Amino acid sequence: MGTIRKHNLPVFNPAPETFIDAGDILTTLVRPPAIKDVDVIARGHSTMHKLLHIHLPLRLLRKRLRWLINNRLQPEIACQGNDLDKIDYHLLHTVREELAQNQLQITIHAPFIDLNPGAQDFAIESNTRQQFNQTLDVAEALQAKLVVFHPGYDRWRYDHQPGLWHDKSLAFWPPLIERAERFNCLMCLENIFEEVPETLSKLLDELDSPWLGHCFDVGHWNLFSGTSLKDWFDRLGHHTRHIHLHDNRGNADEHLAIGQGNINFESLYHHIYALESSPTMTLEAHTARNLKKSLSAIQPFLDRLSHKKRATDRSLF
Repeated sequence: MGTIRKHNLPVFNPAPETFIDAGDILTTLVRPPAIKDVDVIARGHSTMHKLLHIHLPLRLLRKRLRWLINNRLQPEIACQGNDLDKIDYHLLHTVREELAQNQLQITIHAPFIDLNPGAQDFAIESNTRQQFNQTLDVAEALQAKLVVFHPGYDRWRYDHQPGLWHDKSLAFWPPLIERAERFNCLMCLENIFEEVPETLSKLLDELDSPWLGHCFDVGHWNLFSGTSLKDWFDRLGHHTRHIHLHDNRGNADEHLAIGQGNINFESLYHHIYALESSPTMTLEAHTARNLKKSLSAIQPFLDRLSHKKRATDRSLF
């Protein structure tokens, strides 16, 4: 197990602007030159597109629907609490039907600001449960395959007492798991401030549900964890069902394009490739430029996964 980093605490900025800027800047992709560029990237690897998603704010879903279809891009729809109080379910059904007709799937990112499923305070726990149930309403309406949640733990808030968070979390998740199972939707807990994998692995081991897995966010791992990728995947690999891909330089949650920070993506790809089942992945790019760079950067790895799948399929016959 690696040692915890001793440098100054990195900057994690969970403000809604992180999502707001993303979709607005992504408008540049629908201009003719950009559409051509992204079409070549996405359609040239159609056999693997079912694994790959891109970040998109819920509030921009109507505006970006045609853009998603034209560019063969699957969304991970990022929800914020205020979005969930004014949902247009007619729009959601339209989105579901149009994406399904184009064989594009959906994942969801639940809201997280001011929320904590392991909260000691009843009002916070109650508000978290309400917003997570609203998120499952959206997921069910869209027939999403997966929803990502933040688990709410950090050692500073809990004064190095993970048991306080763990016990509350054990009681919090089962009703949501049961509900998601009813419409065949996988839920995943994402690492945020986790410095070691044990808090998440212990919770997932004890809940022991095929409908609750782990979303590994490599950018957050690079910021907050001193644990090696090998040790992380040794402990949580069997729970890992989804990956968040973005880069940083180790001192802020920059959401850079793959290869623009100091993360060793070849090492990450090695560990993903070794998993028994290939996880879905989301490019968490927040600008058009970073999205295009990340789409290009990840293609060789998607090709490798595609070859692995074909080899596995041949071995079954």
